[in-house]
Amino acid sequence: NEQSIKWADYCLKRELLMGIFEMGWEKPSPIQEKSIPIALSGRDILARSKNGTGKTGAYLIPHSSHDSGTNRRTVSTLGGVKVMVTTGGTQIKDDILDILCLHETVHVVIMMVLDEADELLSQDFVVLVEDIVSFFPKEPQILLYSATFPMSVPLFMSKYLQKPYKVNLMEEVTLKGVTQYYAYCRNTLFSRLQINQSIIFYNSTQRVEHLAKQITQLGYSCFYIHARMMQESRNSVFHDFRNGLCRNLVCTDLFTRGIDIQTVNVVINIDFPTSAETYLHRTGRSGRFGHLGLAINLISFEDRSCLKVIEDLLFLLHLAEMSSLLKATFSFVSQLVSLIKSVLSIYNGSVKK
Repeated sequence: NEQSIKWADYCLKRELLMGIFEMGWEKPSPIQEKSIPIALSGRDILARSKNGTGKTGAYLIPHSSHDSGTNRRTVSTLGGVKVMVTTGGTQIKDDILDILCLHETVHVVIMMVLDEADELLSQDFVVLVEDIVSFFPKEPQILLYSATFPMSVPLFMSKYLQKPYKVNLMEEVTLKGVTQYYAYCRNTLFSRLQINQSIIFYNSTQRVEHLAKQITQLGYSCFYIHARMMQESRNSVFHDFRNGLCRNLVCTDLFTRGIDIQTVNVVINIDFPTSAETYLHRTGRSGRFGHLGLAINLISFEDRSCLKVIEDLLFLLHLAEMSSLLKATFSFVSQLVSLIKSVLSIYNGSVKK
């Protein structure tokens, strides 16, 4: 589109425009271009877009443009923006008390955003989300954003959204810019691989620490993170990994959503995911913001059924052969010669145990 939309076309506040330009956002991304004017109009939105395409800005910009002029009780005030942060795993009791104190003032809520809507509307959380909606005496504007929409999302939409505007930038569910390969464990994988930063996924927490320590003993910097760790420890690991103090991170699916680290160019699924949604979110940790990425999946005999389902949905996996890998369009060569082989040997050893 040669006549692309500019930020000035949205008639945003001067302060908001200055903040956008300070962030280095030269022009709206496709998801922002399609959803911001609709959100500004007050209409509900149901939007699908790949991770790392600007969904956060798509709802924060119209939200920030509203001036409710209300006097709300909040936990903190940042530059005139009143913020209450509630996160699982840290002082949940205090969070609940804060929310209950806000019960009498929820009439001022004009917008409700569910980012990663597929997760928030899953069986584990949908009842809690509906309880929050029930607090509102008036129907707020509701914006749903996600890369995948399972059946739980349309059910919630039909119940609470008013003729939502639908944005679908994933007519073909793809991971553009991320080349994906899988290899059966009995085959030889890469002999040469260049890694800026990598994330290595397990399905459970039991072997995460063991693998991270083994990789460290091989001479490669490696951290680990999983749900059994204290929140403070998790935050510390994430902060250090994000700042480049370590090149490799072993984790569970705790780390599949909302993590935007541009330097991550390799994702390795040692335990193959059991659903297309999980696969999409894991693999989407690489190739962020238009960068190229690589996804490597280690497939056991028992993974064949899951592989077939995900292949049928995504159409993007390629059986790894040494010749095709070395002829890939981008050159991942040199360095970390034995990392993947070591991971494979550790994996096979764990399976035997």
